[in-house]
Amino acid sequence: MCVLDLRALTSFTDYFIICSGSNQRQIQAVSDEVGRRLKKEGRAPLSVEGYDNAEWILADYGDFIVHVFSEHARQYYDLERLWRQAKTVEVLAE
Repeated sequence: MCVLDLRALTSFTDYFIICSGSNQRQIQAVSDEVGRRLKKEGRAPLSVEGYDNAEWILADYGDFIVHVFSEHARQYYDLERLWRQAKTVEVLAE
C-alpha cells in the first residue's frame, strides 16, 4: 500500500491511497472492507467507479481517494510515477 500526499499539487483531493489485489474477488473484498470501516467512522464515498469490472476500483471520499488496482492495472497506470512530486506518507500498521 502507498499513500501519496497531494495537498501541495492539486485541489481536487488531499491524498491518494493506492493498493493492489491479485484477482477480481480480492480487489472487490479490499474495496468492500475499506468501505465498511469508513462507514463505521461516518464516512461514505462521494462516488465509486469500476467495482463490477474490478480492474481498478476508485472510491472518492473527497479529502482522499482510494485506488484498488489489479497488479497489471497498477503497473500500467503507475500513479506513483505520475504523481512522483507528491510526498509519500508513512503508514502505521494496525
